[in-house]
Amino acid sequence: MLLFAIAPAAGQPPVRAALQAPRDRSPAPELVRKDSAGKALNLRKYRGKALLLNFWATWCHGCKEEIPWFREFGRAFGAKKFAVVGVSLDEGGWSVVGPFLSSAKVPYRIVLGDEPAAKSYGIETMPDTFLLDRQGRIAVVYRGLVDREDIEANIRRLIAER
Repeated sequence: MLLFAIAPAAGQPPVRAALQAPRDRSPAPELVRKDSAGKALNLRKYRGKALLLNFWATWCHGCKEEIPWFREFGRAFGAKKFAVVGVSLDEGGWSVVGPFLSSAKVPYRIVLGDEPAAKSYGIETMPDTFLLDRQGRIAVVYRGLVDREDIEANIRRLIAER
């Protein structure tokens, strides 16, 4: 199973990534999953907003380091222009993820991922983070722990795009 093969990007320096030109962006793979309340999440419903899509796990050190930043970005950029969605790849499902979300006070939407979802996004290490533009296209890919200032600058650029 793919999820056993995923290893955290431990000890790696933070990743910086360039925002792709709109003409070079490809559509994000479809992702329809249920959250902890059983409510369906469909990435298409986020069109019109810049979206930070983060693949993570409770056992991933870099993932835990990013959560406060993503929480802060959600507050700073507002729900009308920007959203954060986390996709947990924990094998224990909600029995592992639920208590972690409560203790870490994760305010943004979380869904459980699976092998097909991970494969569709090419997940090989964690954390992996994607910034999607308002049309649902992948504008930036971060493979590993994001550089906080870099991702914030890219979010600002995406929000400013018309």
